[in-house]
Amino acid sequence: MSTVFGVLAEPRRRRILDLVRDGERSVGELVDALSMSQPAVSKHLRVLREAGLVEARVDEQRRLYRLRPEPLRELDAWLAPYRWAWDASLDRLETHLGGMARHEPETSQEDN
Repeated sequence: MSTVFGVLAEPRRRRILDLVRDGERSVGELVDALSMSQPAVSKHLRVLREAGLVEARVDEQRRLYRLRPEPLRELDAWLAPYRWAWDASLDRLETHLGGMARHEPETSQEDN
């Protein structure tokens, strides 16, 4: 799983995953969408493929890449307890801000 974290730390790789999330994309389509060179996109795709996040299939002279959701499911399961902690922190912040709003003096139009 640490491999997946390292791979996803790179914003362009996350963008590639966003692009292949809804279906297969050719390298050319990814190059156009990312405004990157073909060698740079291919390098990122290789890293994503080695981490198991995408897979490729050959269609005549093109390689089509698609998302492999299994590693992301594992990552999501691992993050679940941390999501609870994040939600609890947001709940405490909401309570704190609500208390602050109740204690602020009201201003009249004359004060402005």
